[in-house]
Amino acid sequence: MTDDELLDAVGPAFSKLRRTSLLEVENPISAKDLSRTLVLNLVLENSEKEVTVGAVAELLAVDPSVASRMVSDNIKAGYLVRAASQHDGRRTVLHLSPEGRQLMARFRHHQRSAYEYITADWSERDRLEFARLMLKYVDSLARLSASAEP
Repeated sequence: MTDDELLDAVGPAFSKLRRTSLLEVENPISAKDLSRTLVLNLVLENSEKEVTVGAVAELLAVDPSVASRMVSDNIKAGYLVRAASQHDGRRTVLHLSPEGRQLMARFRHHQRSAYEYITADWSERDRLEFARLMLKYVDSLARLSASAEP
């Protein structure tokens, strides 16, 4: 494969990743809880900020009504709780409940197990190098996204 063909194949490979659910490995996560982790992960990653339903909508690039339904589902499942903002008592912010933290810990373990299963026939060097490069890619993406914000 030429360098150009390799670089052209990256986009379709990312599309395939989005369409592939995590493998059924140890301690599987239900499909419903997998979708819930999208919201829970945002709240967890932005825990130093006050995360609102509007922030969830913005971060997921979805309509506020969609974000509201996603948040409500997580609250009903016991994974999120609403709280008054410490900066503005009129605002409601989101926090992970103890059950939400447990689900995210289980999800992280599941993700690692899936990664180790998928890369089982790779050398340890390749496995670690791919992980390092993936994190570098995500960090670059975050920097570019942050610099594009008004």
